[in-house]
Amino acid sequence: MAVTDEAIEKIKDMIVSGALRPGDRLPKESELAAALGLSRNSLREAVRALSLIRILDVRQGDGTYVTSLDPQLLLEAMSFVVDFHRDDTVLEFLAVRRILEPAATAMAASRISEQQLDALSARLDALGAEPSVEELVAADLEFHGGIARAAGNSVLCSLLDSLSGPTTRARIWRGLTQEDAVGRTLREHRAILAALRDRDAETARSWATVHIASVEQWLRSTL
Repeated sequence: MAVTDEAIEKIKDMIVSGALRPGDRLPKESELAAALGLSRNSLREAVRALSLIRILDVRQGDGTYVTSLDPQLLLEAMSFVVDFHRDDTVLEFLAVRRILEPAATAMAASRISEQQLDALSARLDALGAEPSVEELVAADLEFHGGIARAAGNSVLCSLLDSLSGPTTRARIWRGLTQEDAVGRTLREHRAILAALRDRDAETARSWATVHIASVEQWLRSTL
């Protein structure tokens, strides 16, 4: 094992074991290096690596702290990696969304408030009957994001947020090239919203599946 990898593992073990908790400040570099049996250089490299993936927060002139370890914060690193996807992997991202997003939509059926439903409905109303493709895609991201947040699972919400980026371009291209894509998307949004208002988890799940599968099927036919 490389020296830096060993240092990362030792700091990770301290966090996992509870020796270091979210918000805790790490001991001074010299003290921590001695306690872990590491060189200060390898410890420094480990801290730099862990700060990049939001495990540690290096505050200039103050010290190094364990972050909140909130799922959304930790999954930022995945969002960064996902941005490097190739066009030929978009179908794979859509396939994962087709698994996760209907589940989040079904979960939201029993949790989403009337105020949240009203806000989603008002956002759809504001689009009008013939929004531009760009406006529709932005509203689509906001619509599904709102439902995912209402599902009450921060990990699932963060995963879906990370996965939405790679499919945005496909949705825009579909809107520009497929007949009635805009109208179809609006109708599917309304159907999802109606099922959520009825607290019908399985119907909400089904419409969410249809909604994502329609983009996936279109993309398969164009590749």
